[in-house]
Amino acid sequence: MSWRNRAVHTVLGAVANRGFEVHRHPATRRQSMLDRHRIDLVLDVGAADGGYGTGLRAFGYTGEIVSFEPIAATFAQLGEVTASDPRWSARNLGLGAEAGSATINIASNGFSSSLLPMLDAHIDAAPQVRYVGEETITVSTLDIETAALLTDRRPFLKIDTQGFEREVLAGGAATVEAVLGLQLELSLVPLYDGGMLIDEAVSWAYDHGFRLVGIEQGYAAPTGEILQIDGVFVRTDTEA
Repeated sequence: MSWRNRAVHTVLGAVANRGFEVHRHPATRRQSMLDRHRIDLVLDVGAADGGYGTGLRAFGYTGEIVSFEPIAATFAQLGEVTASDPRWSARNLGLGAEAGSATINIASNGFSSSLLPMLDAHIDAAPQVRYVGEETITVSTLDIETAALLTDRRPFLKIDTQGFEREVLAGGAATVEAVLGLQLELSLVPLYDGGMLIDEAVSWAYDHGFRLVGIEQGYAAPTGEILQIDGVFVRTDTEA
């Protein structure tokens, strides 16, 4: 073994002894999948402050992004991120089963805000995160918002709506038929009242012609228990 390889093994061993593991970032695998399927449009539902889109750009995605974020203050932060990117647009909307308005619960950390009540499992895992207010938001549907976007495109759908995924999908039947892949938040335990759990979400995906090709860790409790993961799916009949 060369001195260089010995040095690498020494470093990896020291990292492992402290409970960490060095491995390929899951976003690199996701980007390989986007490249393979020639994705040129990402629908970013539940964009928050733009972290998902920023990650896409960091790992090499150069196509169009359309982000949806309903909370006014968070949307303002998102706008600062998208302002310098001509291929990334943002809409100040929530998405659901039908168009209208709704009251969203604002969480202290912003990212846990939801249209659904937060359950004890979430509070126990992160006692510092609580609902601190409410805001009336405008709600549209995926199919309304994508009607003029999907012609001659190869779209990918990401939904991160803190338990509200079922309703977003219910308002996007035509969109779901058009997308070549999707990323869904998969809850292993109930975190929001009425939220879709992993068994329902995966079954829904397979029933609609998708298969699971990647898993990305999402939310874990201080005990080490993983509460949420993200699942990346592609169509079973998609040709690269």
